[in-house]
Amino acid sequence: MKQIVILIAAVLFSLLFYGQSVGLNLALFAVLALVLLLFYNLKKFRDRGVLLHSVAYLLSAVLVFVHRSSLSVMANLLMFVSLVGAVSESQSSIYLKWLNGLYTSIAGFFHRNIDRQEASKASNWKQKADLPQLAKLIGIPIVFIILFVLLYRQGNPVFEGLIARINFDFINLQWLLFTLMGYYLFSNIAQPVLVEPATSADLSVSNNLLETANFSEASLKKEQQLGTTLLGLLNLLLLVYILTDIISINAMIVSKASELSIQVHNGINTLIASIIIAIIIILYFFRGNLNFYAHNRILKNLSFLWISLNVALIVLIAIKNQNYIGAFGLTYKRIGVYVYIFMTLIGLLTTFLKVLNLKNLAFLFRSNTQVAFMTLLLLSGVNWDRRITQYNLTQAQDFDMDYLIKLSNRNAILLYDLKDSVAISETQKRAIEKKYQYYIQELQQRNWQELNYDNFSLDLLKTESNSVFK
Repeated sequence: MKQIVILIAAVLFSLLFYGQSVGLNLALFAVLALVLLLFYNLKKFRDRGVLLHSVAYLLSAVLVFVHRSSLSVMANLLMFVSLVGAVSESQSSIYLKWLNGLYTSIAGFFHRNIDRQEASKASNWKQKADLPQLAKLIGIPIVFIILFVLLYRQGNPVFEGLIARINFDFINLQWLLFTLMGYYLFSNIAQPVLVEPATSADLSVSNNLLETANFSEASLKKEQQLGTTLLGLLNLLLLVYILTDIISINAMIVSKASELSIQVHNGINTLIASIIIAIIIILYFFRGNLNFYAHNRILKNLSFLWISLNVALIVLIAIKNQNYIGAFGLTYKRIGVYVYIFMTLIGLLTTFLKVLNLKNLAFLFRSNTQVAFMTLLLLSGVNWDRRITQYNLTQAQDFDMDYLIKLSNRNAILLYDLKDSVAISETQKRAIEKKYQYYIQELQQRNWQELNYDNFSLDLLKTESNSVFK
């Protein structure tokens, strides 16, 4: 029964994806994969973590249907691997879920079959079935039937005509191979497996620091003095830098995008170096027993001040980036600056929590990886091409129309609607009309597996236009 379920899933897999691009099929595949995982691992879905991953996976598939962007597809694939890993071990870290999910998807079937119990069952079955005899019963008759068919075709024209009428063109070898690939994938994920000893090691490591036995009061005092001196001077230097940066922002008069771009990028480079050095220094001094040293209060306060000043530096970079965007519009690189700013802010926050709550490096790695993963999922929920276009044409002081035209077709309808409300050249208008017509044609030529939200929006626009003309 279970093999029949996998076989049916494999046929549906080919029906959804063979010769098709992504769209509605990826959302239907998510439902199919969840049904299969439920069928084989019903007890695992009583776990809250597995349920949350299931909901997030379905949501990511819906976002592919709505936006059909590379980012949403990437988030969906990563969420699929994460769900499979959560079914294998829901308590593991997110990066272990990815490892277990990826390993299961690639080699789960073989992993289960090299298990000792499975090998024992297989050997018993081989002894009972007498495989050599079975091979003879199937192989030898097939060989001789083919041989005599070829001989009889030469001696009887009527028989030759009968054989010639047999047409095997309906058999699509590529489709069969694609179905076989689907069968292999579903066989792998049906019962997710664990990568050992990596999973056990991850489960055994807590997020808390533990005091070690070699506790030397004298060495800790020296280390505390070094840390206090170093962080004190670095805080003073960073404070002076921030004050001068505030003065430069207030006095800033920029007429060219290139000038502001240089200032923003220089600020980002400074931010990168500052954050990396800050975290490395803090992690070095608070890597072990200094966390439990009775006289470490000044060092901790200086660390918190250093983190706070770096947060202030982040705010200044955000102000510069927003001035850049307000003057010259949104681009993917400028959005990327905000993403980086957010992730560095999270890194500083987790470093603060590590020092405050006596956490270890595993806590930093787990929490930052988890936030990065959630950020990717959230970013995949936005049609960035449309958002960039809408902001640049309605709010930015200046914009690059050629850049907007070169974006993906996901902004084609909006560009077409706004082309007459902005001052652009006739050449750019023709380029927009060409892009719009090409996208409409693409939408109309899609198969049902490739449909996404824009197809239904197009049908709605047609309905509304028809009602107007009536």
